[in-house]
Amino acid sequence: MNVGYVLRRFGVFLIIIWLAATLSFLLPRLAPVNPIREKLLQAVSFGGAGKTDMEAVVKNYEAKFGLDQPLWRQYVLYISDMARFDFGISISNFPSKVIDIIMRALPWTIGLLLVSTLIAFVVGTLLGALAAWPQTPIVVNLLLTPLITLSSIPFYILGLILVYLLAFSLRWFPLSGGYNQFTIPSLNWAFMMDVLHHSILPALSIVLASIGSWAIGMRGMIISGLGEDYITFAEAKGLKDREIFYRYALRNALLPQTTSLALSLGYIVSGAVLVEVVFGYPGVGTVLYQAIRLFDYFVIYGIVMILILAIGLATLLIDLLYPLLDPRITYQGR
Repeated sequence: MNVGYVLRRFGVFLIIIWLAATLSFLLPRLAPVNPIREKLLQAVSFGGAGKTDMEAVVKNYEAKFGLDQPLWRQYVLYISDMARFDFGISISNFPSKVIDIIMRALPWTIGLLLVSTLIAFVVGTLLGALAAWPQTPIVVNLLLTPLITLSSIPFYILGLILVYLLAFSLRWFPLSGGYNQFTIPSLNWAFMMDVLHHSILPALSIVLASIGSWAIGMRGMIISGLGEDYITFAEAKGLKDREIFYRYALRNALLPQTTSLALSLGYIVSGAVLVEVVFGYPGVGTVLYQAIRLFDYFVIYGIVMILILAIGLATLLIDLLYPLLDPRITYQGR
């Protein structure tokens, strides 16, 4: 692989992260009022303090968060903090650090969304490819039809339906939460099984709502490739249908699917926000929802930055892995 190209791509990645960080810094400061100051005043007022006391507390907060500095100095401190993943202190959960709040929620979201996305990708891609292949039994198409229908239903709507049917009516699964509220989190078999039991419904809603989308995309790629010369050449060589399907049709159609998968994995950090809210799951999506509801700007900044970083890294990695997925792609000589 061309080293110069890799360095250029990494440079573009750093520029994108810097631009995103700059935009996140500037947007709240374009408002006619300082939203952070307003939130601080609101938080202090709940304590019953007088106006003089409120102003004094707000000034202390502003000094703590660096909001009393000139704008250029705030920007320099902000970029320096972002580079060290120091997103400041939560306003609504003072004095908890934002990075600590996010790191507590991140494993829950990655565990739920990563497994769900990969299952939906593998199953949907295989079903879509089989549905487009002429020699596939008709039962595959019959199975794919309801899954495509479910793909038009949003995650959270499907989640509510599953909660009503499987949790409320049949009582097979818990209604909400990541684990039993009376359970003390620990690395033991009982706790892990409890977490698995609580994660089945939110994972099922994501998988059922995603399989159809992956299948439709893969089916279209396989159909468009059936008339290509490499398929005709493989058939002329007398290769078996199974070998043509796996080595020629499926492999060549995987590249666009892999690109979509990389972007989907990048969005895992933000989580399926409404799914986590519906199920009361203790992931990043729930933290983001609570931060928006409580106007906790520093938590919102932190989650947005990590989301941008995750999407940028996923895009960079898939771009560098393209030559391994498809030998026809090369970066030599660029």
